[in-house]
Amino acid sequence: MIHLLKKVPNDITIACSGGPDSMVVLDFLNNGRRNIKVAHFDHGTYHGREATKFVHDYCRRNDIPIILGELSLDIPTGRSKEDFWREQRYNFFSSIPGPIVTAHHLDDVVEWWVFSSLHGQSRLIPYQNKNVIRPFLLVTKDELLSWARNKNVRYITDPSNKETRYMRNFIRHQMMPDIVEVNPGIRTMLKKKLVNKYTEEEENKNG
Repeated sequence: MIHLLKKVPNDITIACSGGPDSMVVLDFLNNGRRNIKVAHFDHGTYHGREATKFVHDYCRRNDIPIILGELSLDIPTGRSKEDFWREQRYNFFSSIPGPIVTAHHLDDVVEWWVFSSLHGQSRLIPYQNKNVIRPFLLVTKDELLSWARNKNVRYITDPSNKETRYMRNFIRHQMMPDIVEVNPGIRTMLKKKLVNKYTEEEENKNG
């Protein structure tokens, strides 16, 4: 069962890479009761072009409007490719009116918390940043993959996600198994922190 952090608006744009997480989110939210569009960003790599074709074909078959963006700048000297691509994606998202739903999930929350802890901050992924909302933060990766299996959701995988020279991938593949073994309750702990933080923010917002 997929439980959302907050109800999703009816008029939304779903950020979709073609990977398992975003394809499940697209399948879950494309239930006929919402006015949805898809936003896809092409990073200009071989896999990026394959992903663009995959997402474009899915949207065409399902009569879903698609907004395409593409990387048009070279990576500046000294910049991390991962960080630069993320920056360009979010610049693209900010150019689209209305809420953008991403597929960030609880495992992303844990990985980001570990990553930021290594830099002395221990931060949680926020529910909202400008027009980007992340309602799936309480859902685990396993729950998304289970939905994909049960609903026969097709997706493609990015081979670069396994490259441990990128810090986030190193944390995911090399560190997380040991962290979960030492502290099996880490997901539950951060889930509670996330709910408490969101509840507090909503209370402050509503006065």
